[in-house]
Amino acid sequence: MNERWVRIPILDLGCAGDTGRLERRLARQPGVVEVAVNSATEAAYVRFDPRSTTPARLRDAIEREGYRTAAPVAG
Repeated sequence: MNERWVRIPILDLGCAGDTGRLERRLARQPGVVEVAVNSATEAAYVRFDPRSTTPARLRDAIEREGYRTAAPVAG
């Protein structure tokens, strides 16, 4: 598998409950292999299969949960 990492900055990320909810939401996205959301760094770190999803789709999934994001950074 040709996996890639992306870091997606999340603006105004709140408590640990928010991070858990976003991790579950991202983990359900097609092509996501691994995900960690960190409230201290206000970012989601996602390993994904680029044949199944894109950083833009992952960013959209976060924004559908009501959070604002900044441009993803390839890892």
